[in-house]
Amino acid sequence: MTAFALAVPLAASRAAAPAAVQVQIVDESGVPVRDAVVELTPNGGWRGGAIRFGWKPAMAQKNVAFVPGTLVVAKGTAVAFPNLDSVRHSVYSFSKPARFEIDLYGRDQSRTQSFPVTGTVALGCNIHDQMRGYIRVVDTPFAGKTDQNGLVRLTGMAAGGYQLTVWHPRARTPGGELKRALAVGAGPLNQKIALKLR
Repeated sequence: MTAFALAVPLAASRAAAPAAVQVQIVDESGVPVRDAVVELTPNGGWRGGAIRFGWKPAMAQKNVAFVPGTLVVAKGTAVAFPNLDSVRHSVYSFSKPARFEIDLYGRDQSRTQSFPVTGTVALGCNIHDQMRGYIRVVDTPFAGKTDQNGLVRLTGMAAGGYQLTVWHPRARTPGGELKRALAVGAGPLNQKIALKLR
């Protein structure tokens, strides 16, 4: 009787454990795609409170490039733009989610900009045309970038229905996005997605 009573809560807690989803993004040839943003949004939207990621909300200017080239932030985040170069930089975007311009500033100086609208923000510098960066503004805590093996692991979500969104600046899809429905269970789930790139 006692053993049975103990077994039921253990099984119930195992079933309710947060799920983990591992996604691998590859191109049409099967080559892993790095820096693809993968998002899992619960059906009906995220209602769990403030979203915080484990990386700094900063897009540095270093070696005449935006670093990292792609940054994932939560909706409403203020992003820092520190200049680590010996030359001056500006930051601008004409993207629909955030149209802004930050005037030239020098080494060891920083500026900030808030991003209250979800979507993709393409960044440039008025002085250095080759500089390109991207900020992906999301409204879910289950988001991240793929590594050199095309892999990202998202954890902590409850079982249920989600929308899986993959974004990459070179994706040959409207807005660079690929979307599909995904049912998440209590255990681990692996997905492999081929993305057509320009």
